[in-house]
Amino acid sequence: MLSEFDLIARYFTRPSRRPADAVALGIGDDCALVTPRVGMQLAISSDMLVEGRHFFAGAEPRQLGHKCLAVNLSDLAAMGATPLAFTLALSLPAAEPAWLQPFSAGLLALADEHGCELIGGDTTKGPLNICITVFGEVPPGQALRRDAAREGDDIWISGTLGDARLALAGYRHEIPLEQASLDQAATRMHAPTPRVALGTALRGIAHAAIDISDGLAGDLGHILTKSAVGATLAVDLLPAGPVLAQQALDLRRRFTLAGGDDYELCFTAPAACRDAVLAAGHLANIAVTRVGRIESTPGLRLVDADGAALTLQATSFDHFASP
Repeated sequence: MLSEFDLIARYFTRPSRRPADAVALGIGDDCALVTPRVGMQLAISSDMLVEGRHFFAGAEPRQLGHKCLAVNLSDLAAMGATPLAFTLALSLPAAEPAWLQPFSAGLLALADEHGCELIGGDTTKGPLNICITVFGEVPPGQALRRDAAREGDDIWISGTLGDARLALAGYRHEIPLEQASLDQAATRMHAPTPRVALGTALRGIAHAAIDISDGLAGDLGHILTKSAVGATLAVDLLPAGPVLAQQALDLRRRFTLAGGDDYELCFTAPAACRDAVLAAGHLANIAVTRVGRIESTPGLRLVDADGAALTLQATSFDHFASP
């Protein structure tokens, strides 16, 4: 049986991928030493993934390693921050090499893709629980904050929405899905893509941003509340994932509006910046779709493709209220 320190040494310790002036000291001491570039601000975020709450028991470990870092990198993307490093706190029922090897491989492959160094953390025995704290940097005054939306801003969405929620519905047998469709939709649920390149490309263009983790309606609501504004959202313009796009209109509306687990960006930008937003999407190699407008009147108003008002229940995920 592996000891705690054997586990760390075998699966999570490796030579630094970043210059020594950025990560002066990584795994192996009481603290890591990280030096952001001169004049940059640190962006810091933590996310916890709990078995049975955020992922199914018995989840494939390589995909899980990818996802647990991806959801944290998505927070950096929403701030327009460039990834620097992360820590990993891992509670494990047992130190099983057959699980640890693919988990660490998935985790570190995504870390390498974004130049994000694993610099420390903790391991203990207990129910499977993964907590990551991620560190990034952003120029002062250029962070994409939730409180910066302005009246007249366009509302934009990156990528597509709803396939992750559709996969969950398929797993739960809420709706019938052919296996091929379920497998295709499930890639969005198990292996989300953090939109880091888009977030950094939007610096100086977008006003406010948030990553879509709990459902668009609720996450956009955080921007509206923090910015003391309202919005009109064209629900039928929301870009549905390729599998969800084949489903009935009612399901498309529900899952694009309040599905969750998408990890796309919702952001606002002045109408005068539409060409710049499209160019940022092109630079980041991801489609962006204009879906609404920020207004002075508080609240979120939903309309269909013709602008007619919709009455829809759009409740986003809540850890203490959702089943």
